[in-house]
Amino acid sequence: MASRIALKDTQREQRIFAARTFSALLIVLALLAILLSRYYTLQIDDYETYSTASERNRVQLQPLPPKRGLIFDRNGVLLADNRPSYTLSLILERVDNLDETLVALTELVEITDNDLDRFRNRVRQRRPYEHVPLRFRLDDDEQARIAVNRHRLPGVTIDAQLQRHYPYGPLFAHALGYVGRINSEELASIDEAEYRGTFHIGKIGIERRYEADLHGRVGYQTVETNAHGRVLRVLERFDPRPGKDLILHLDYELQRVAHNALAGRRGAVVAIDPLTGGILALVSTPSFDSNLFVNGISTRDYSALRDSPDVPLFNRTVQGQYPPGSTVKPIIAMAGLEAGLIDPEFTVPDPGWYRLPGDRRRYRDWILRIRGTGHAPEVDLKMAIAESCDVYFYDLARRLTVDGMHDYLEPYGLGARTGIDTTAERPGVLPSTRWKRLALNQPWYPGETLSVGIGQGYMLATPLQLAVATSVLATRGERREPRLAQWLGDDPVEATLQDPLYADGANWDSVIEAMREVVHGERGTAKAISRNMDYEMAGKTGTAQVIGIAQDAVYDEDAIDERHRNHGLFIAFAPLDAPTIAVAVIVENGGGSSAAYPVARTVIDAWLAGETG
Repeated sequence: MASRIALKDTQREQRIFAARTFSALLIVLALLAILLSRYYTLQIDDYETYSTASERNRVQLQPLPPKRGLIFDRNGVLLADNRPSYTLSLILERVDNLDETLVALTELVEITDNDLDRFRNRVRQRRPYEHVPLRFRLDDDEQARIAVNRHRLPGVTIDAQLQRHYPYGPLFAHALGYVGRINSEELASIDEAEYRGTFHIGKIGIERRYEADLHGRVGYQTVETNAHGRVLRVLERFDPRPGKDLILHLDYELQRVAHNALAGRRGAVVAIDPLTGGILALVSTPSFDSNLFVNGISTRDYSALRDSPDVPLFNRTVQGQYPPGSTVKPIIAMAGLEAGLIDPEFTVPDPGWYRLPGDRRRYRDWILRIRGTGHAPEVDLKMAIAESCDVYFYDLARRLTVDGMHDYLEPYGLGARTGIDTTAERPGVLPSTRWKRLALNQPWYPGETLSVGIGQGYMLATPLQLAVATSVLATRGERREPRLAQWLGDDPVEATLQDPLYADGANWDSVIEAMREVVHGERGTAKAISRNMDYEMAGKTGTAQVIGIAQDAVYDEDAIDERHRNHGLFIAFAPLDAPTIAVAVIVENGGGSSAAYPVARTVIDAWLAGETG
């Protein structure tokens, strides 16, 4: 069979080729049109949007947190420092997968559940491209592990910052307070712009009171970054303004001496310069290490502090409200002298107890349980103060009335906040008929007046208030608002001088001489501390009851639980003729003033020795 060979159809192939070429050209033109359209949209229509986004990726505005002001004592001893610290932070816009990144980081460094909880809280409060801290205070080994794995951790950075450090920890915890991490409540009340890049704020004490000055002003810098967020160069910089340094009236050495003198007992010491109102020592024991709070205290550590029966977080100097006991007797004596109800020679019979007219109840003197009788058949002003005769002041209180005592004691700084430049100060209680009616909706009873006359009953005072009142006695009527701060930057911090208490000079002489007898007299209640004393001190002992004792019962200290024993108090100033220090001491459950006055002697000795070099 003959084969037939088909002839090649050239024209048909050309038509097919032309059609395919035309189709391809149409597709290319369509794609080119789409490309040009998209290019036009990006470069013309959306230029501003994408130009801004591109610039934002390349250029960032970074906050520069200010250096927090330092805190010094009166002699230049550094009490609150700033130390370098390295913080693990994340920039969420550069993190590919947050959960995977957090898991990877927990494999490299220790990250607790508390760290993660705080991190998530900060994430909700952050601004775009802001560094969100995850872990503070990385050590060198942790920094190295992060650096080696940086290539697989986009958005993870290590920021160098200055963090607060308290070199003397518990010694100044109650006086200085501390800084801590900013919480959501604080974030809502502060200027966010001023705290960008800052994670800490003053929480209590001096740190909180002077927060605005210690913090400083935030700075900014504009930087160019690469795709990984690394800074390539700084385009523009506005330096932060550091916080002001704070110089206090506090004396490191005196603070140390006072703290050691309490010997771990529950108590407080306040020492004040009566001429300036400057606080020389402010000690509350037991104390705590304020460094624990800077980066967030652990649950275990906080529970130990919170649940301790000795309440170390409680600042006894300004928050502790105690019956002042007999420490108020010199002021009540001044009230009687100024009112003309007594004079230095006026005497009161003292059988060891006192009765109100028409009342069968006996109000006992403390000495009755020791001697079985009173201080003497007749007691005058000097003996009443030197030996702390209750009967004398029962009688004087009855004649002054509770409202008369209230009106005279109030200018000494009792019954109201002193205005000290710290936080959490409590006002105490200076009772009156009006106070009881408003506070308790009850009438005032005559027997309650007698209790106020010896600093008991409803009357309460803080150790700071007692120190201020003692300084008024020392200066014969001058009262200044107490101040911890002496200099803020280059500016002095002045203590406000209150209206002076005008009184007859002879009355001041009589009361102060009687207070001298407390320490230097043959029968003074604090004569034990006068041994080998090369200066003269004026003082007054005090005992504050913690539990009530029935009228015919005997106070047996050995049979009473330690926490139910009487508080011991003592106030003093020295030297007698030109006082430079006034002190108030309380030893909780010390059994009586014998626990307190040796502390005051130690503190005053140290101060006067320092003054003379």
